[in-house]
Amino acid sequence: MWEVCDVPRTQAGSINLNYETSGEGEPLLLIMGFGMPGAAWIPMIPLMPGFKCIYFDNRGTGDSDKPQGPYTVADMAEDAGNLLSALDIPRAKIYGVSMGGMIAQELAIRRPENVIKVVLGCTTPGAPHGKAPEPEVVAKLADGLKLMTSDPDKAFDMIMPILYPVEFVAAHPGLKALMVMGAKMAPPTPSETIDRLLAGLPQFDVYDRLPQIKCPVLIVHGDSDMLVPSANAAIIKNQISQAEIFMIPNAGHGYQAADPEGIHQKIVDWLKN
Repeated sequence: MWEVCDVPRTQAGSINLNYETSGEGEPLLLIMGFGMPGAAWIPMIPLMPGFKCIYFDNRGTGDSDKPQGPYTVADMAEDAGNLLSALDIPRAKIYGVSMGGMIAQELAIRRPENVIKVVLGCTTPGAPHGKAPEPEVVAKLADGLKLMTSDPDKAFDMIMPILYPVEFVAAHPGLKALMVMGAKMAPPTPSETIDRLLAGLPQFDVYDRLPQIKCPVLIVHGDSDMLVPSANAAIIKNQISQAEIFMIPNAGHGYQAADPEGIHQKIVDWLKN
């Protein structure tokens, strides 16, 4: 059994963050991606036993504060580090996906004393060294996320082909209904947050600083990712001597769906060893 304890908000530096915890064991900070609330982690948490999972709403999402932008990765990494301090957690393991993986890289560089191990899911070191998606892919994702508040059904028609290979979507006809149901259960992300993220994310570039990361790193990526191309995995690994890659065949940006139990078992085993 797993249990969720809701502590609505806590002061983390200059802003208030909404966070929740689940399970018992070593602290594992879960950092969500672009425009998504921390609640998006909930389906995956039962697959990560043995940890005290801490998941939270990045600034601008869920029930966390929504200050003026732009929202930079540096600011959000400070938010994450300040949350650990507010919770009196001196050291934790970190798992970030997509933009959350960008935040995790920045956090590991800025606060190495707080980070034991890092899982970097479907992420990039940023421009100019990282492999960028096609501009129209990013624009379509942003439009879909903005539409989520008014028409989640149409929003997922736009977003799902970006997150998953077309063959996977066709083979799982019930997936969209589950995602729409989940979206309706979470606080909607304001359109302003999407614009503030789009204004701040282009500033992200950790390529030259990646060798400063000395803790173990696991890079997880789907080989058919069109939002954050899989070439980014090797680019990051080449800058971090102790990193290893877990490449998932025939998986897109939402690689977790390809084999939820198997993929998370691999991640959990790596985190525990």
